[in-house]
Amino acid sequence: MNSYKNPLEERYSSEEMLYNFSPNNKFRNWRKLWIALAEIEKDLGLEISDEQIAQLKEHSDIIDYEKAAVYEKKFRHDVMAHVHTYGDAAPLAKGIIHLGATSAFVGDNTDLIQMRDGLLLLRNQMVNVIKNLSDFALQYKDLPTLGFTHYQPAQLTTVGKRATLWLQSLILDFEELEFFLETLRFRGVKGTTGTAASFLELFNGDYSKVKHLDKELSKRFGFEKVFGVSGQTYDRKIDAKVMALLSNIAQSAHKFTNDLRLLQNLKEIEEPFEKNQIGSSAMAYKRNPMRSERIGALSKFVMSLSSSSAMVAATQWFERTLDDSANKRLAIPQSFLAVDAILLIWNNIMNGIVVYENRINKHIMDELPFMATEYIIMEEVKAGGDRQEIHETIRVHSMEASKKVKEEGKENDLLERILNDHSLKLDKSKLMEVLDPKNFIGFAPIQTEEFIENEVQPILQKYADVIGLKADLKV
Repeated sequence: MNSYKNPLEERYSSEEMLYNFSPNNKFRNWRKLWIALAEIEKDLGLEISDEQIAQLKEHSDIIDYEKAAVYEKKFRHDVMAHVHTYGDAAPLAKGIIHLGATSAFVGDNTDLIQMRDGLLLLRNQMVNVIKNLSDFALQYKDLPTLGFTHYQPAQLTTVGKRATLWLQSLILDFEELEFFLETLRFRGVKGTTGTAASFLELFNGDYSKVKHLDKELSKRFGFEKVFGVSGQTYDRKIDAKVMALLSNIAQSAHKFTNDLRLLQNLKEIEEPFEKNQIGSSAMAYKRNPMRSERIGALSKFVMSLSSSSAMVAATQWFERTLDDSANKRLAIPQSFLAVDAILLIWNNIMNGIVVYENRINKHIMDELPFMATEYIIMEEVKAGGDRQEIHETIRVHSMEASKKVKEEGKENDLLERILNDHSLKLDKSKLMEVLDPKNFIGFAPIQTEEFIENEVQPILQKYADVIGLKADLKV
């Protein structure tokens, strides 16, 4: 316990995402790339034997990390360290490993594989958040609640309709994620500065073989699209774009948790609180929104990292510069791990979220009389009253009722004041009917149903096979 441990690994992220960015996955992909390179080069006529390729495959999964560390200390070059380590394990193939390639061949292509596979894992988690939010929205589509603008009570909405706002943000992110995956390009085989000059020599100037090598290798790793041109590395705009996408997901999650924490303060909606969970070490009664606060913390971290990849993309020099390397090693995996944790926690919240309907209704009835004053004024005018006189009467009653609430801490008695004012001619029984909260929610239930049907259901139907992922927290 004398060295730093990353909390993303110890406390937050899933085993699947941790493996995706693990050394084993990274360096096994390097070896898969070297094997595929040798196989295709052999098919294109280079003198590479079946025995050499067989030995590469035989030793593709077992990596001697201690030997690689010794080589890297000697060479100060991680790729060459692993070339020599692999060559020692597969001596017959030592001379053809990495043939014609540059470091970015394994480094950049593996980065793209990990980003793609990481996004696929996030997509599965997002589908489950979307499913949980949509179920919640439909369950509470008819339940009136106070709307808030500037965090001041406004016209009513419904609990379900509010959930569609959280959903809308996440669906925008989901659409962006799908587009990113559809358009993601592989670096492929481009050579030291992107000119494939080393392959000009290997294939005796046959450009068609270079193109075949580039496209065939990319297809083997699941990429239909390949960069047409590059320097030594793929365009670092890819890193900036994926980090912006991760930041957007974090923004949507943070907005949800801000709303939930405010609602929990109002005692209207509460995140799960387990039987033995402790809210505060000092105040035994507290039920702190720990999950929401954790999402908020991780989201801030992800949003802050997105700027670093943007700066890297903006400051690359010509065909290659190495001041991106340390940044990429830190920022990209940690952003993926953090968003993975964010979505896992979000699903966990939705699996146990609690709605207190009576509390919500009490808050409505505290404010509804004020909201009904416009209706009362209109009804009085219809009954023959003077609009300006009625407005003044209602204003006076409203101010007095507000004073009772704010200064004396008493209940809102505006409705009682209006009912007892004999100068007002409105039908008292009709007024009570109108004050049903469901008369003030507009088209919220229909809007909720239409949104779920038109924009959410197509996603859930398309990815029905991944619905139902576990969302247990590590701590």
